[in-house]
Formats: sequence, structure tokens, C-alpha cells
Amino acid sequence: MLSQSILSGVRVLRVEIRRNIGITAPALEKVADPIQKLFLDKVREYKQKSAGGKMVDPSPDIEKEMKNELERVAKQYGSDGKTDMTKFPEFKFPDVKIDPITN
Repeated sequence: MLSQSILSGVRVLRVEIRRNIGITAPALEKVADPIQKLFLDKVREYKQKSAGGKMVDPSPDIEKEMKNELERVAKQYGSDGKTDMTKFPEFKFPDVKIDPITN
């Protein structure tokens, strides 16, 4: 029983280590492979262009479709037109005064 759980834990750990190495390896600064260097340069260029959450090189058709979808969602969820539908909503939970329990 214990040996099976240890073997299961080792398998999970092996998979996690393999995933983490696979994800972090391209992030290393020293790149010997020219294709990998080109890939990293393109990723960095893309990240610079998309700063602030903007779309990268959108065509007029894509911008029009985005506007139509935002209008549809605003209409569907009853937005007053002043609410930015691209932002995550802010939730406010006021503290409720609770009467203390006394014996």
C-alpha cells in the first residue's frame, strides 16, 4: 500500500519536473540554436506590441467584429453604456454587522 503510493508520487513528481524544465528551458538567456533565438526574439517583439492588453496588428474587420461582440455582451448583460465590458468586474463585499452571541 505504502509502496504503491510512493511509486505514484514519484511518477507525478517526474511528470511535473519534466513539464517545468520544458517550460523554463526556452527562457534561458544563452541560446545556441539560431531557430530558438529567432523564436525568442519574436516572442519578445510580440509582448512589446501587445503591451497594455491591445490586439497586435488588428485588421478593420477584426476591430469591427470585436466592437460588435462587446456591444452584444453589453446589451445581453444590461450594461448602461458607461461600463467598460473589457475590464474584469470589481466586487465589493461590505462588512455586515453581526450581533454577538451571548449566553
